[in-house]
Parts: sequence; structure tokens; C-alpha cells
Amino acid sequence: MIEAVIFDVYGTLLQISERRRPFRKLLKQVRSQGRQPRADDARTLMTRNLGLAGAADLFGTQLGNDELAILELDLYAELASVRPYDDALRALESLKRAGLKVALCSNLATPYAIPAKLLLPEFDAYAWSFEVGAIKPEPAIYEHLLKRLGCKASSIAMIGDTLEADVFGPERLGMHGFHLQRDAIRGPDRLASLIEFADHILGTGTVTRT
Repeated sequence: MIEAVIFDVYGTLLQISERRRPFRKLLKQVRSQGRQPRADDARTLMTRNLGLAGAADLFGTQLGNDELAILELDLYAELASVRPYDDALRALESLKRAGLKVALCSNLATPYAIPAKLLLPEFDAYAWSFEVGAIKPEPAIYEHLLKRLGCKASSIAMIGDTLEADVFGPERLGMHGFHLQRDAIRGPDRLASLIEFADHILGTGTVTRT
């Protein structure tokens, strides 16, 4: 029996309509100043409590005030364009009304948590990568939520738009992973919306796991 549901954030509950990618631009500036890119640069950005200025300092990048201001404007525009998907709030409400616990689990840089806190209802538990110090699919980020939720792994379902992070990672710890494919053709083995997922979890739908 499912007692709790964990949601990925971006691509699952929230969408960014105006992509500016300021942190990616920052990494390009880091490289332009002679620092060789590292495989864990993205992980570093998502597991430290950093804004753009802090990230620049961490990577030893010299940014002028104008350069930093341009990146900050890009970040502001991107965050201001965030909106919930049409089905997000309805699905959350139906699960909460049925008595299930709900949680968030997301790989993101610190500023991207702000829209989630403003646009989404309160959750029972949170696992922000920049607070936990781990990213999906590393076990530590899921284990953080297991402790916060107080549920057995077998009684938890997780849904997101990335197979490794939102399906295979949770399943390795004994949770039930579900892959959201918003652009998929609706069918018995596909989850194309959060409403379908919520109906399935509550036993009122016909969608099977994918």
C-alpha cells in the first residue's frame, strides 16, 4: 500500500517557459578564463548552497559587475517564467486529500527552489540537493526522504521525467518508480500526466507502471 509520494520538481510539477541557463553561461565563462571543466562541476553547483556570485567565487572566476548583473538578470527572468503544469496542483490535492504524504526531491541550484516554495503547496518533506549535499540518483538523497517521511521504502512511490534519477534510483532502494512522459501518446503502459498517476496510486485509474 502506498503511503507517500515523492515528486521531482522541474519537468514534473513545474516548467520553465523562458530558458536563459545562467549557470551554464557561468561555466562557459569559467572555461574562458582558463579553468578546465571537470566532470563534477554540475554536481558541485547543485550540492552547495550557492547563488551565481558564490559559484563564481568557488570556481575562482573573476566577474565584473556588469557581467554578474547580466547573469543575475538572466536568472531573474528564468525564475519569473516558472509556472506549475496544469495538472500539478490538482494531482497534489487529490493525493493529500486521500491522506498520503507528499515530498519533493530535486537536483537544482539554490535559486531554483524559490519558485517551488512560492508556487506549490506545503509538502511533508523536502530533499533539495543543495541542502542534502547529494544528487539523484545517489542513495543519500532518497535516504534523506525515507527518514523524513517515516515510511518504509516499499510504501513510497516516486515520479519524475528522468528514468535514472526518478525511477531506477528510487527502485534500487525498494521504492516504486514511475516515469512521467508528458509528450507520450496516452496508453495503458504510459503516464502522460500527473492526474493519471494520482488516479493510479489511488486505485481509480487503469495506468500501469512504466
